[in-house]
Amino acid sequence: MEKEIIKNRQATELTLIKAVNDIIEESGFEGLGINAVATKAGVSKMLIYRYFNSLDGLIAAYIQENDYWINFEEKLPDAEHIGEFIKQMFKKQIEQLRRNYTLKRLYRWELATDNKIVKELRDKREEKGIWLVETVSKLSKHPQKETAAMASIITAAISYLALLEESCPVYNGLKLQEESGWMQLNEGINLLIDLWLKK
Repeated sequence: MEKEIIKNRQATELTLIKAVNDIIEESGFEGLGINAVATKAGVSKMLIYRYFNSLDGLIAAYIQENDYWINFEEKLPDAEHIGEFIKQMFKKQIEQLRRNYTLKRLYRWELATDNKIVKELRDKREEKGIWLVETVSKLSKHPQKETAAMASIITAAISYLALLEESCPVYNGLKLQEESGWMQLNEGINLLIDLWLKK
């Protein structure tokens, strides 16, 4: 019986998270609300409060479910293949963020929100980020501070440009609304990584 309750709760949570995605894709962030999510999911709004405490908690759950870095579980390479590993990480970050309209909307919400729920979300991302920086630092034999700076510059640039993509067609000559622009950015990131690793 207990397993069934847990299974039902997990299914309901996933249904609510999907409802967030559907509402934002259909009506934008402005259409998101407790009543709208409950109606879309076909459940009582009390379940949102019970499972997520608030709409903010549900939004954070969506981000946690879809965030590339929080969910990063790639197999680690040996030292010889660290360059390709790093390049693939950033390429996948670009691909995932660009194809997820809802996630981009919710990242904007996260940037403008400062509460306990968002802090916990950021702490989870930070924990994974620190682990990755330490791992890459050891494999690449580059100082941890240097590795952290490189990772921060590249991930921040990707996030910013992906969020800017819909409203800004060109940034420093990069055509953000065309695949060629993102290929150019990816090539630039690869060059940076090659130069950094050879240093």
